[in-house]
Amino acid sequence: MQSPVHLLQETQDGPQVFKLSIYFRNAINYSKTIVSLGWGEGALYCMASLLVCSVWFNGCQSLTMKRKLLLCYLEFEFSQIEHAYPADELMPLTCRGRVRGQEPSRGDVDDALGKFSLTLIDTLDTLVVLNKTKEFEDAVKNVIKDVNLDNDIVVSVFETNIRVLGGLLGGHSVAIMLKEKGEYMQWYSGELLHMAKQLGYKLLPAFNTTSGLPYPRVNLKFGLRSPEARTGTETDTCTACAGTLILEFAALSRFTGTSIFEEYARKALDFLWEKRQRNSNLVGVTINIHTGDWVRKDSGVGAGIDSYYEYLLKAYVLLGDDRFLERFNTHYDAIMRYISQPPLLLDVHIHKPMLNARTWMDSLLAFFPGLQVLKGDIRPAIETHEMLYQVIKKHNFLPEAFTTDFRVHWAQHPLRPEFAESTYFLYKATGDPYYLEVGKTLIENLNKYARVPCGFAAMKDVRTGSHEDRMDSFFLAEMFKYLYLLFADKEDMVFDIEDYIFTTEAHLLPLWLSTTNQTMSKKNTTTEYMELDDSNFEWTCPNTQILFPNDPMYAQNIREPLKNVVDKSCPRGVARVEESFGSGPKPPLRARDFMASNPEHLEILKKMGVSLIHLKDGRVQLVQHAIQAASSLDAEDGLRFMQEMIELSSQQQKEQQLPPRAVQIVSHPFFGRVVLTAGPAQFGMDLSKHNTRGFVATSKPYSGCSEITNPEAVKEKIALMQRGQCMFAEKARNIQKAGAIGGIVIDDNEGSSSDTAPLFQMAGDGKNTDDIKIPMLFLFNKEGNIILDAIREYESVEVLLSDKAKDRGKDLEMENMDQKSSENDSHKQRPEETSASQDLSLVSQEPEREESSDVTHLDSLSLIDADSDSISISNQEFCITEIHEADVQETESTELDNQPQEQSQTETDSSSNVNWDNKVQPMESILADWNEDIEAFEMMEKDEL
Repeated sequence: MQSPVHLLQETQDGPQVFKLSIYFRNAINYSKTIVSLGWGEGALYCMASLLVCSVWFNGCQSLTMKRKLLLCYLEFEFSQIEHAYPADELMPLTCRGRVRGQEPSRGDVDDALGKFSLTLIDTLDTLVVLNKTKEFEDAVKNVIKDVNLDNDIVVSVFETNIRVLGGLLGGHSVAIMLKEKGEYMQWYSGELLHMAKQLGYKLLPAFNTTSGLPYPRVNLKFGLRSPEARTGTETDTCTACAGTLILEFAALSRFTGTSIFEEYARKALDFLWEKRQRNSNLVGVTINIHTGDWVRKDSGVGAGIDSYYEYLLKAYVLLGDDRFLERFNTHYDAIMRYISQPPLLLDVHIHKPMLNARTWMDSLLAFFPGLQVLKGDIRPAIETHEMLYQVIKKHNFLPEAFTTDFRVHWAQHPLRPEFAESTYFLYKATGDPYYLEVGKTLIENLNKYARVPCGFAAMKDVRTGSHEDRMDSFFLAEMFKYLYLLFADKEDMVFDIEDYIFTTEAHLLPLWLSTTNQTMSKKNTTTEYMELDDSNFEWTCPNTQILFPNDPMYAQNIREPLKNVVDKSCPRGVARVEESFGSGPKPPLRARDFMASNPEHLEILKKMGVSLIHLKDGRVQLVQHAIQAASSLDAEDGLRFMQEMIELSSQQQKEQQLPPRAVQIVSHPFFGRVVLTAGPAQFGMDLSKHNTRGFVATSKPYSGCSEITNPEAVKEKIALMQRGQCMFAEKARNIQKAGAIGGIVIDDNEGSSSDTAPLFQMAGDGKNTDDIKIPMLFLFNKEGNIILDAIREYESVEVLLSDKAKDRGKDLEMENMDQKSSENDSHKQRPEETSASQDLSLVSQEPEREESSDVTHLDSLSLIDADSDSISISNQEFCITEIHEADVQETESTELDNQPQEQSQTETDSSSNVNWDNKVQPMESILADWNEDIEAFEMMEKDEL
């Protein structure tokens, strides 16, 4: 398979290929011009978009597709240039840089942002992987010139280590490699390494604990504990946060000869190893940094633990220290005994590892097949990877979490790269072209569903295809890198990738560091190590060559039994899943039979260590104290009962769920690329059966609460209205009477956003709403402003109201525009359906200012593990089901077992931009040239057709 450059340089295929070569080189020259004008990170984004097109080139067989990809590149490139630099990240929907403190808080997610041009640093070595050495050289100069690491800002130690310190070290690694080759970077004198050392010292105060585990956050300027630092009071950190330091810190020590960094990282790893649960050899998710007590005692290979295991094995590879391999093998044996339930990887309790801790998996575990390849355990890697691929084919992307029967648990997808990483390593190990097809699917889905005018947007909800105004730095740093390497040939690379190891952020560290400035003994003589079954460790060294050259069907034979696993029901053949939730041992009292006023039931609960608390608002709360159970068996029965309550709640919620809807902007220049999460209505047309497409128009009055005075403007249009002053149903009736084919209500709460607020459902007015035939959707303020801004700029804006975003192109062209027939066939939603979305669903009737009860009035049953020594179900409260004293168990339910989200602060206007550079750039001539190129490509398309 040839590289894009080779394909474009060969002229024997005809003059059209030669033309493409000219256009391609022109595009690169434009990027170079941009760099020369000083638009540093803008050029980086341009080259990142070039990477996308390069990957697509390698995956395509027809010249037509290659032309389309070049056209995509020319269309996409300019929009990246002026929006982000020097901000940490690009916001692809609102086309501006994300600056911490100037955008609504996203909670812990923002801890990665430190006003240090995060994306620029995180993607440095990606440019060299792309063979864009001149662009890399210019980017390094911009980092040296513009990046400030002395900001008064609190950042995550973990994220700053893997993204910024790792990015600087990866950039330094490839910079000295290029300098040795003699063509580029001849001026380089270790400036990136000097910055890395400066950053390393800024992170060291976080390690000022008796345990050696670092604080989770540190102030780059003031360190910890001082009044100016605004941090240093935390008590807990995640295992991955404390255990994912050794590669970067050891590399920094060995590059500089300063041993303190490696010593601190080793001390943290040593402490985690000593605190493992000795019977199961598993570690928990969260640990107290002062006492070493496990705060969360569930264990898996996903969020909170993942890269701890990864760094143990890779530390052995990079540093040559046997103790890291011994520890990894011990943990790996425990993982394969308890967590691996092929093809699933399920969390268990560290003290009772035969007991499942939850019935869903998170997307971060997708890295684990790649780690198993590095380990050499290929079969389970193939099995788990195939299961994950089937989930992706069902939902287009891997949801943040999904259940054991492959339903969506958390519907977000922030463009995570872990699955692409595992795909790359499996292809390297097996040579099976099947994994090239997997990579092609990933690329096509990104282009179809995630690409927006200013970048690639994270998916807010994989079920609807709606977007989030977010493009994390790891998307450019990892996703593009692994996909490019998946398709690249050896001759496409300017260096041998086998000479480097990937950090968890895909940064490149040279393997020769294992023999440089060694500060520790390579052979462990003191660590307690148990003898294990050697059959698990046939491959203890990494092997990225083809492992099965004589059996090309090896991987296929493993995948074949799993090809329909997602379409089938939950794989209840797994013994421990069945034991916990099926036909295995059951508690003496089933959750579905429980009645709060039944004395016998209360006695059984008491025996199981479960007590009832009657709350003032009429709710009943269940609390389990495992140590208060009559016996250990009764305590396990109590745990099963609590888990059944969770399962029952989840099932009831799914049955009553009214899912989110999508508003897709389909007119020029959006063409379906922007999809907004919309709240559904419990009345009007059922969008799961009929879609509505039309141009939007603002109603007068804007509230929609009286007769519409501009019926000629809203007739056969989708009317926009502001929330407030009257019932939603009244708004719907007024615009329907004026001839509108649909309605969108925009929240009047300035700064509200679907990114930070739970899904909102519009209820009826308590009367019969059968007369409402048109569809109605609700948009929060931020999403509504995107449509309003589009109207101001383009006047005519067409949208599609649907249950799920449609593929661009054919699907949108085939949408039926005849709204009258849709109205005749419409079905209203049942008003009793109140619960929806991955978060907490809100049901409200207008006027909302009088009704502050945006939450459903659900009584709830909460599960809390109140004993630090007992088995923890979850750190969070679960609202399970309503229980009344009259023995009536209602069916309304809501589940709070979700990622915590902070309410947004007031958001700045979406049209505002941070003015980082006021220099006027002479771009008119460049734009004219690009327009000519685009027109030429379009003409070539027509010629071929």
